[in-house]
Amino acid sequence: MTKLLQINSSLFGEHGQSTQLSQKFIKRFLAVNPDAQLNVRDLANEQIPHLDAEIVMGFGIPEDQKNNRQTEMTALSDQLIEEVKSADVLVIGLPMYNFSLPSTLKSWFDFIARAGVTFKYTEQGPVGLLEGKKAYIMAARGGQYSGTEYDTQTALVRHFLSL
Repeated sequence: MTKLLQINSSLFGEHGQSTQLSQKFIKRFLAVNPDAQLNVRDLANEQIPHLDAEIVMGFGIPEDQKNNRQTEMTALSDQLIEEVKSADVLVIGLPMYNFSLPSTLKSWFDFIARAGVTFKYTEQGPVGLLEGKKAYIMAARGGQYSGTEYDTQTALVRHFLSL
């Protein structure tokens, strides 16, 4: 059974163009794969905090040395990582705001990118540890950005997902 993880990052919720594109994709995918399971994370309604030094430090210290906030934020990170690990397919709604991706999506990236957990550093640079996943990106922009220097989303997301 295929497991999908849909990440919606539009500030406009279900009315956002990237969310609507994702919904169309999911609908077609489920029609072809009716036994697939869908998990949805809506970053506009379930906001993830922005990283700060306290959170990052908490990711790397033993449990008995963490303060309450570090314990809570590490648990959130672990939950988000588990959602990605258990998914076979990622469907990411990617709107463009102010010439970049939404900060809510960047926060999600920050919470799932953990050295030694989802990637490792090597002499050749970082290497992803989550393999065998497909990712479909539903990019929505209010202009002609694709293939231009103003397309700041595509390269970042491809690099992050190691596509």
